[in-house]
Amino acid sequence: MQQRDSSVVAQLWIRLTTVVCGSALLGVVLTQSGFSTRQALAGAIAAFAMGGWASAALAESTTALTFFALATLGRIAEPKSIFVGFASSSFWLVLGGMIVAQAMTKTGLGRRLAALICAPLATSYPRLIGGVVLISYLLAFLMPSNIGRIVLLMPIMLSIADQAGLTDGSKGRIGVVLATGFGTFALSTTILPSNVPNLIMAGAAETIYGVHLSYLGYLTLHAPVLGLAKAALLVVLICSLFPDRVAANTKASLAAPSSALSGEETRLAVLLAATLLLWLTEPWHGIAPAWIGLAAGAICVMPGLGMLHPDAFNAINHRTTLYVAALLGVVAVISDAGLGGAFGRVVLEALPLRSGADAWNFVMLTLLSFGISLIASANAVGAIYTPLAADLVRATGLPLTSILMIQVIGFSTVTFAYQAPPIMVALGLGNVSISHATRLGLAMTAAVLLVLVPLDYGWWRLIGAL
Repeated sequence: MQQRDSSVVAQLWIRLTTVVCGSALLGVVLTQSGFSTRQALAGAIAAFAMGGWASAALAESTTALTFFALATLGRIAEPKSIFVGFASSSFWLVLGGMIVAQAMTKTGLGRRLAALICAPLATSYPRLIGGVVLISYLLAFLMPSNIGRIVLLMPIMLSIADQAGLTDGSKGRIGVVLATGFGTFALSTTILPSNVPNLIMAGAAETIYGVHLSYLGYLTLHAPVLGLAKAALLVVLICSLFPDRVAANTKASLAAPSSALSGEETRLAVLLAATLLLWLTEPWHGIAPAWIGLAAGAICVMPGLGMLHPDAFNAINHRTTLYVAALLGVVAVISDAGLGGAFGRVVLEALPLRSGADAWNFVMLTLLSFGISLIASANAVGAIYTPLAADLVRATGLPLTSILMIQVIGFSTVTFAYQAPPIMVALGLGNVSISHATRLGLAMTAAVLLVLVPLDYGWWRLIGAL
């Protein structure tokens, strides 16, 4: 055990050393390339933060705090830019969503909803996989935390798999775990408040361009193809790559509790319904999704309502909120230092973009977003891609909002599990090898590029987004 621990520590030190040396080397290269000292330092610090998050050399919160410390000590930007993430609506939407997610777990409403929908579908393997994907998607509308949903769903799904005769190591059990992980992350990218990369992108767009994304508009643009079509594709691929059969005498005894909703569950259900209704009707009342989600979180810990004790706020995973704030700070620093424009010029020279060739540009920008996700993980796409949007508009002639939204196609496509931390969590909880996730990821990526990207382009043209 001690030898294993030493090996893990050694690997972390190797990763950290690589990130530090790589960041320092980037700073030197920028200096030698004619960039100012401030720009070179900003690039090195941003690279350290991105590298730290992508490699997991340090905990997310540790990397975030180190970025704040280096950025302020190095005076690479004004504090109002470095800490702009704390003023962003995305930060408060994440915080409100995490409180609601904790209430879903504590009251048992999340478990009830999952079992109610999935358990009756455990009569055949394709129906079971379809049920897992369906509940993963539907729960994203109510519980805006990927990891929270996975932690809630995985024990339920594994229990149903046990009753269906899908034992440890079986293809069917692997399929159930992958359906939970991929379904939870990939499909939630179509729901604005339900995925960290979405919020990073929205926060960056708000910070740099003053663009405010609407809940319903975002859903309308992405849900038909990246949500419904991708869900169907995911079920087909899992059933093809990991075929299995459920036991003939399967009885889904893990059904929803027979007892009536408790007072806490009822109040939370009403709150969730009101929150969802307000999100959907944002074009009419004009209240941003962040403030609606924050209000829902505040109500959950309000004394007298009984859903969460105020002390439950201390149990919130504040590492994620700190990570979001720091990543938005990285975006602001890159923009303030002028690195975004410089990187944009390099990208524009390398990418064969053609003004007026909408279909070609749509594919090229999708590949750009996807490539960034491969290198720096899905969470970092918004921080790197979004500052380029203005230059990309000039190069392609596409509307700014369309340029910003194309990146969703890229970061919602997961080839390797490291691109999406929630999928890594699902693999750990389900005891499934990364190699199985890679098989599905490679097949899913090929299907997205060959099938869904053309479908998405057609849908965008149909609704006038291009």
